[in-house]
Amino acid sequence: MGKTLAEKILSQNSGSDVRAGDIVIAKVDLAFLQDGTAPLALRQLAASGLEQISNPKRLVFFIDHASPSPTRELSNDHALVRDFAAKNGAQLCDIGEGICHQIVVESYANPGEVIVGADSHTVTAGALGAFATGMGSSDVAMAIALGRTWLRVPESFKVVVGGSFKEGVYAKDLSLHLIGVIGADGANYKALEFCGPTIDNMNMSGRFTLANMTVEAGAKVGLFPSDDSTRRYLESRGRGDRFHPLGPDPDADYEQIIEIDVTALEPTVSMPHAVDNVALAKDLKGEKIQQVFIGTCTNGRLEDMAIVAKMLKGRKRHPATRLIIAPASREVLMAAMNAGYITDFLEAGATVLPPGCGPCVGIHQGVLGDGERCLSTANRNFRGRMGNPQSFIYLGSPATAAATAIAGEITDPRELL
Repeated sequence: MGKTLAEKILSQNSGSDVRAGDIVIAKVDLAFLQDGTAPLALRQLAASGLEQISNPKRLVFFIDHASPSPTRELSNDHALVRDFAAKNGAQLCDIGEGICHQIVVESYANPGEVIVGADSHTVTAGALGAFATGMGSSDVAMAIALGRTWLRVPESFKVVVGGSFKEGVYAKDLSLHLIGVIGADGANYKALEFCGPTIDNMNMSGRFTLANMTVEAGAKVGLFPSDDSTRRYLESRGRGDRFHPLGPDPDADYEQIIEIDVTALEPTVSMPHAVDNVALAKDLKGEKIQQVFIGTCTNGRLEDMAIVAKMLKGRKRHPATRLIIAPASREVLMAAMNAGYITDFLEAGATVLPPGCGPCVGIHQGVLGDGERCLSTANRNFRGRMGNPQSFIYLGSPATAAATAIAGEITDPRELL
């Protein structure tokens, strides 16, 4: 019997022949933490007497969640992270560099690696054929010290995607549709493995979006084959030498097979207060929105900025709707500036934030008022996610978000294309 991608990667990284359900001790190729989780991990290391780190060149700290810091307490946590990184020779991405998950795929992740991050959306790097998964701060602390971690090999769901996206429909719509089908806990501790002709033809930006959202169905990891698209992306990032083809065996055993034809998909929105509470954008017409947020680790890439700029050019945001845009990294911001997108945003009345998580985590830069509604391109909409449990969060694609900002109410982007 052949192996799934998850079984292959964990077999290679543990030096053993493993199957779903086995417990393995795997070598960790990359570990990273962000400013909300790193302080706990560093204090755990100190308490354990394991302050020496195993591989400082492959340990990265990011200050992206509260960036720049809005409070004294968070500033002190940032100082702790900076001091530890400098003392131990670890890598540091400070304020303004961007969101950890975006920079990991830009600069660090490679096919076949085991990547652990103290953040649930570590799964984003699975788009590059890496077993990338989020863990608690204490678990990542031990991985930092020992260079290894233990894992239960997950069972796998095979998601076969065919058809062609219609105008105004994107990978984000596919991810929300999939979560609506299987449920927010429908893939708990499973590997979601994507394949099919639509995936073969999908650019890396779309793959990153799909991988990022897999944890919203409870998945341990979202995996894509390492193919020609992966190779081209790695070559463009100066890591072409790290490419190697990697895919599942034809006779791999899957717990479930899910088939989706994207030709039939329409712009989709996740309604409060659960990601699997989905509806079509056209059916929510008339739902007034006070704030639109475009960015995050899900949809803050240059391709997303291009979609938004195309829709905003020559138009204005609705006067009753705030529009906030945060590129996912400094590189994305600079490329968007060079392409003229930032000018389009500003002329449309948007507020452009520095690269980082921004309003997504509800710390600063866009906390909602009581009763206010926000349509966001983020990945989570549970009560209080954006800083106020008395507010309401809808999720959609960058195109749906831009159309909503213009109309002041949830709008199918096809109305404006």
